[in-house]
Amino acid sequence: MKAMIIYDSFYGNTEKIAEAIGHAGSQDEIEIVHVRHMKLEQLKGLKLLILGSPTQGGRPTQVMQEFLDRVPESIVNGIQVATFDTRFTTKLVAIFGYASEKIAATMEGKGYKLIAPPEAFFIKGKKGPLKDGELERATSWGNKVMNAYRLHNDTK
Repeated sequence: MKAMIIYDSFYGNTEKIAEAIGHAGSQDEIEIVHVRHMKLEQLKGLKLLILGSPTQGGRPTQVMQEFLDRVPESIVNGIQVATFDTRFTTKLVAIFGYASEKIAATMEGKGYKLIAPPEAFFIKGKKGPLKDGELERATSWGNKVMNAYRLHNDTK
């Protein structure tokens, strides 16, 4: 299996989560790439794509959204997707929504299949740091995503 985690991060919190999720697989299975360094050609041959962004104004960062806009419809056959975000909890943020849900909706709209529901990881404030236990939770979620992928593909 070839998997990739593509993330954006302003203050390093989402990057830390991406790296923790990446611990769920072996180094030859999962490549972790900042969205600014991502080229669409790198999607070829992928089986699992995990996308993550901080929530900014109720949506993914501008750079992540621009990347998502360029991702072709599911002509890249067989890629399954999982999404995550970093966020802090306030009632105001809940009104506008979250990055992971919008990333998932964009990818589903392009014909990609979600392997897991969107996931949230929490920070203590706009710049962080991550709340206690979030890195461990990210590794656990990464394991769940990898196991769901393997289970889904072993039964085909």
